[in-house]
Amino acid sequence: MALSDEIAEQLLTSIIDGHHPAGSLLPVEEELAQAYSASRLTVREAVKVLRAQNIVRIHRGRGTYVNAPDQWTAIEPMIRAEARRPGGTVSEKLIEARELIEVGSVRLAAARRTDDDLTELAELLDEMKQAAKAGDTDAFVDADIAFHEVIMRASGNAFVPLLFQPFGRLLVEGRRETSDVPQIRENAIAHHERVLDALRAGDAELARQAMQAHMAQTADDLRTHVLKNDGPDPDSGSTE
Repeated sequence: MALSDEIAEQLLTSIIDGHHPAGSLLPVEEELAQAYSASRLTVREAVKVLRAQNIVRIHRGRGTYVNAPDQWTAIEPMIRAEARRPGGTVSEKLIEARELIEVGSVRLAAARRTDDDLTELAELLDEMKQAAKAGDTDAFVDADIAFHEVIMRASGNAFVPLLFQPFGRLLVEGRRETSDVPQIRENAIAHHERVLDALRAGDAELARQAMQAHMAQTADDLRTHVLKNDGPDPDSGSTE
């Protein structure tokens, strides 16, 4: 990795950690060069890397300012920033993003899934049930995530799993937090059963409805058991 890229990564970490909050002015090139033991040219190249992702913006004559994460144009930094936010690993924004991908993929999977896919899904569902009975959150989360990965592969579109890859770490951390609640595990199992039934039937519309209901229940469980917000979210159309 080039030194400028290393400095860009360190600057990004400082921004995510809150040392340079949104709206703040970054130190001038000379200060950054001293802080990172690099030339001003190298620092300038590092700032260009962040600027290309809209993490910072440059106002000539005024300096370089930090943009809010929702203005960034690179998904990995956005996900890292979200993970650092209190409750970020289980945010409703993540569930909304999941819904956009997973509802579409399950519709495709209903028409394209194979018998092997259905067998694997049934086995993973059984693993979820066994893990829930044993109170093994890690095993439950592993089977849960694998269940959804099989559906995305069964969509027959190689781009679908790739779209979901950046969310991997957040999904594991978020699922571990929510799946630690017994009621959430029960709800998840019931919804996974309905999704599997719809896939067995090869009914795309039924599969869509089942996955949408799953996402709706997930968001409701998040608010009720994790974020401790009572009542439905007026801005939310559906939850897992």
